[in-house]
Amino acid sequence: MSVQIGAKPDSGFDDPLGMLKDCHRRIEHFLGILRLVAERASGRALHPEEISAVKAAVQYFHIGGERHNADEEQSVFSRLRNVAATGADLPALLDRLEQDHAHAAELHEAIDWLYTDWIAKGEIEPANRERLLSSTAALQDLYKEHIALEETTIFPRATDLLDPETLAAIGREFSARRA
Repeated sequence: MSVQIGAKPDSGFDDPLGMLKDCHRRIEHFLGILRLVAERASGRALHPEEISAVKAAVQYFHIGGERHNADEEQSVFSRLRNVAATGADLPALLDRLEQDHAHAAELHEAIDWLYTDWIAKGEIEPANRERLLSSTAALQDLYKEHIALEETTIFPRATDLLDPETLAAIGREFSARRA
């Protein structure tokens, strides 16, 4: 399946947790592009198709990725923190996920800079190439664990703990962020 920026998600605003899962698939897709280009292009200039793919991935994370984090932190996580019967472990898990978002932002900043420099110069220095490879691998590993925790623990808890009216309100907030 090909994922494109602006592609219609499988889930709508009436299923905000499904929308977050759809976004996870796009995150995985664009992370794969960033890592694959870094691995395959080695010590050469990027081809126009690679530049286009990298720019699309970077743009996705700047727009969709930041909106996704806001959806999670402001709409879902905040409500889960306010539910009385969340369980003792849930606040710590939500803290960890928010820390993941901050760490991912740092990695994205480094990756963006390294790719921008590579594209501008037409080459990448060996030290920067190693940094790009390690940063894309670290980001992919971070997201793998992050997404697994959300999809196997957080989203099922949200389904159990949040009533339909709250989920509908979350969907409206997601819609407002995209207006």
